[in-house]
This record gives sequence, structure tokens and C-alpha cells, in this order.
Amino acid sequence: MPAYTVTVSTGSQWFAGTDDYIYITLVGTERCSERTLLDKPLYNDFERGAVDSYDVRVGENLGDIVLVKIEKKKYWVHDDWYCRYITVKTPSGDYVEFPCFRWLVDDKEVVLRDGRAHLPQDDKTSLVKQHRQKELDMRRKTYRWKEWQPGFPMSIDANRHKDLPRDIQFDSEKGVDFVLNYSKFMHMFQSSWSDFADFEKIFVRIKNTISEYVMQHWKEDFMFGYQFLNGCNPVMIQKCTKLPDKFPVTNEMVSVSLERELTLEEEIEAGNIYIVDYEVIDGISANCTDPCTLQYLAAPICLLYKNIQNKILPIAIQLGQTSGDHNPIFLPTDGQYDWLLAKIWVRSADFQYHQTITHLLKTHLITEVFAIAMFRQLPAVHPVYKLLMPHIRFTIAINTKAREQLICECGIFDKVSLWMLSCFLSDSFVSDVVHIYYTSDETVQEDEEIQAFIKDVCSFGMQDFDYCEFPKSVKSREELIEYLTVVVFTASAQHAAVNFGQYDWCSWIPNAPSTMRRPPPNQKGLADVNMIIESLPDRGRSSWHLGAVWALSQYQENEVRGGNSVSKQTEKPVKAAMEKFRKQLAEISSSIKRRNDGKKLPYYNMSPDRIPNSVAV
Repeated sequence: MPAYTVTVSTGSQWFAGTDDYIYITLVGTERCSERTLLDKPLYNDFERGAVDSYDVRVGENLGDIVLVKIEKKKYWVHDDWYCRYITVKTPSGDYVEFPCFRWLVDDKEVVLRDGRAHLPQDDKTSLVKQHRQKELDMRRKTYRWKEWQPGFPMSIDANRHKDLPRDIQFDSEKGVDFVLNYSKFMHMFQSSWSDFADFEKIFVRIKNTISEYVMQHWKEDFMFGYQFLNGCNPVMIQKCTKLPDKFPVTNEMVSVSLERELTLEEEIEAGNIYIVDYEVIDGISANCTDPCTLQYLAAPICLLYKNIQNKILPIAIQLGQTSGDHNPIFLPTDGQYDWLLAKIWVRSADFQYHQTITHLLKTHLITEVFAIAMFRQLPAVHPVYKLLMPHIRFTIAINTKAREQLICECGIFDKVSLWMLSCFLSDSFVSDVVHIYYTSDETVQEDEEIQAFIKDVCSFGMQDFDYCEFPKSVKSREELIEYLTVVVFTASAQHAAVNFGQYDWCSWIPNAPSTMRRPPPNQKGLADVNMIIESLPDRGRSSWHLGAVWALSQYQENEVRGGNSVSKQTEKPVKAAMEKFRKQLAEISSSIKRRNDGKKLPYYNMSPDRIPNSVAV
């Protein structure tokens, strides 16, 4: 009587094991096995981290094994089980792997295909076509779109983390809890500051090399300019080719700051002048979470100069979008505190832009759109599903947690905030994978599932906004490579660059105020130390701020970094492409480490060994 050896791997995360009954059915091209209980006498099956083997005996050979059906039935009480994979050894000695990587909840059954990726046009038999369609039908019922806020990308239809499908929840409630992470700071400060030295009390308990350097040098112009290139929001600075009419800086105003004996116009032509404009913030009303404490917001414009030492220095700041006597242009030659307060207002605006646009919108919310569309339109057997899965791991979970605790009404950000080379390598790896499965541009065009994924992102996830530049289809391999590279880069390197430096650059609160308690100055000569202290966040909001940036800067438990994948890739060409990619990333990590050695301000956030695969915090 032929026998098939079935090896079952249980996950190693908390509560992954089960005491429930597990049944298996092998589906072959010739026939199916009997529904078989996987159980060993006097043995505790399916413990956390276990790999267990069982014999499934059949009357006749089943042919090629194409599907494996797993069923979980209650033993005493429902006991969730996380299955990593199942391997089937055939009577002829061949091994077939069936990746699972999902939870079986309640009396649930899962039907798995082997680990090889297949495009929809490659499936020829009705059996696998029906399995493919049934999986997508169930997913579309489970992963539903919902509008979180008008004008924002769509999100998952779940109000709380515990309402999410079990497969995309954190492994345990310890995953991320913003309340627990930031509340530890709340007891520190509950009243107003007296002077700048008061902020140093925070550093008695938590120390960090970069944040300490920021604390010591935050008032200096070089530190102000440095952050536009190397801080946690390095996306605002642009080369200035022409001064906007709303920002009437003259050569006479800034000539003392120019070092090359050129006029301002000549420096602009030489490419040495840069500009940062927070116009998008203009007209936004400040939150009113505390009737006793008014909060204010400005939309400044800042002119920057690359000096002969190649340092970026500020040379002019206007705190509003409309020029005039009520909106003076502040200069380094003004009084010490006038200039310092103007820079603080720019840093506060930068904090707002970073948190709500650079970080929240352009990494978290956009990646969630890709994730939901992927679950709705791509079955687990699709090669793009296998490619993207590691890069959306826990993204929907962290965003749901954030909407529940962090950016909800009266959440943390409502309290502290006023308004709501790696890329090249990613392209190389994605290109390798795409060319393995898509033999021509026509193959891309004929893939109905990938076209549905692309369309779902634009038409539903982005709600077909007029300004949406997402395509509704892709017509070539190169277009698909570019699209998928954007997804991978956004979820990994882009998020790492703008997220994990938050404590470094924002924990010294005068360097990145999350709120301002006095309006921006409308004339020069008024600022002094007291005015600045009264403008900065009070002790209570400072503690909320510190707890938030600390929590957001922490890596998650079991974080997967450096191109390592949690998906089960079984095909040799894909494994080879992944190994080549990992070696390239390791070389870059070593190069960055060498360049950082001895630097007072090392930069590690784009080092591949520090880049998690997905947006998970």
C-alpha cells in the first residue's frame, strides 16, 4: 500500500501551537487520499516551533500532488494554530513543498498549492483554476476597502487591531502598543518649562549619541541646514532656480552670508542656492485639544546656501506665504533670538510635514493600499504576491493600531501635532524576478490578476483622485518592474529613512517642536528667551512628544531586515536572485559602516542591515 510522508511545521511565535485535531487530505491528479487525522499516540503534536512527520497511506498512487487540504477541528476549546509549511514525500521519493504561513482559526480549513509560482494563464486544469478563484473570492470578502478620512487613501475595513483577519495581526498584543510605549514618559513632566536647560532633564534617563549631539548644537546654522539632507525628513530641500515673488529676498539682505564674491542671482545660476517651502501647510487650522492652551502653525519659506565648505546654511526665513510688513524676512544678521525663533518655527513646520505627509501618508498609508489590493487581487500562488508579501508584513496591523491609538481623535498626535542607492538594487532584484515569470510584454498584458491589482490600487485605494498619478494598467515588463520597485522601496528603504531617525532628531524638543503655543512673530526685535520658552511645547506635550518619537523609532520583535524573506521561496531561479540580492546588500552595509567609522554624526538609516522589509512600526 503506497504511503506518503507528510511533514508539518508549526510556527515559533507565541501561541502558535494547538491541541485541536488536525486533518489532512492530499489531492492528486489521479485521485484524493482519505481525510486523515494527524496524530501520534502518547505524543503532543503541533507544539510551538515543532516539525512533525506522519504517514498517510492510500490504496493507489494519487498521481502528482497538486493540493493539500488542512482542517482544524475543536478538541476542547478553539485553539488557533499557525502552520508554516507542509512537505509531502511521495512513494517515489520526490518532495513537494506547500507553503502556508497562516493561522487556522476556529473550525477552519485551508487548501494549499505547492510553492511554485504560477501566472493565471499558466493554470490549465479546472481544479487549480477553481482553487485560484475561490481563494480570491474569499479574500475580497475578508479584505474590504473603507474610507478613513476624506481625501486620504482608502484603508482596511476594521476599527480595531483585534477586528483584523488573524493572518495580518501582530503575533501578539505585545507587537506595538503606543499607549504602553509612551506612557512611561508621562510622569516626568506635567507643567511649564523655565528655560532651555529644563529640556536636558529628559536626557538623564535616555541617552543617544546623535540626540546628544543635536542637543549641544541645535542652535547652530550648520545643524539646521544639515538636517534637510540627513535628518528624518530629507525630502523638502529643492534647488532654487528662481526666487518666488512671494519671497522677495534681495542681494542686499543676504550678501554678507555669501562667500564666493557672487551676487545672489549669480549664486542661484551657479546652483548654490536651495529653497524649502511649506506651502502645503498654509491655511491649516491648529488643533484645539486643550482650551487652556492655544496652538499655532506657520507655513514658512527658507532659503539655504551651499558655502565653500559644501555646508548647507540658512540665509533667509519668511514665516508665512504672503510677503509684507507683517511678515518680515528674518536673517542671520538679525538679533540672536529673532533668528533662533525663526529657525524653530521652520523646524516645527518640518515636524508637521514629516509626521503627516512624509511618514504617515507617503509610507504607511500608501503601503497599506498596496497591501489591501494585493490580498484582494493576487492569490498566494502568484509570483508578485510572493514578491510583495514580505514587504507588507504587519503594515495593515501597525496602521490599524495607529488609527486606534495614535492618530485618532484625542490620540497622541492630536495632542502633540497641529495637523495631520538601495532603490537601484531593489530595481535589480525585482527585474530578476519579473523576468523569471514574464517572458514578454504580452505576458504582462495577459495577466488579468496583475492588471486587477494595478487597477484596484488606483481606482479604489486612491479613489481615482484627480491628482492621482498611479497607472490603471501596465503594458510591459519594464513598467511592471518600475511599479513593483516603488512598492518594495517605499515599504522598506523609504520608510526606514524617515522613521528610525525620529528619536535622534526629534527627541531634543527645541529642535523639532511638535506644537507652538504662541503665534509666529510678525515683526523683528521682539524675541527673547522667555518668548521662545513660552512658544515651545509645555512639559505635558513634551512628554507625549518624547514618548511618541521613542516608540516610533523602535524596531519590532522578529523584524526581518536586509533582504531576508519570511516567504517560502521554492524555485531555484528565485532563490538565486534572492541570494545575489543579499550579497549586494551586505556589501553596501559594509561600505556604509566603513564610511561612518569615526564620524560625529553617523548615518545608518539607509544601511540595508538596518532596513526592515516592511512598514511594521
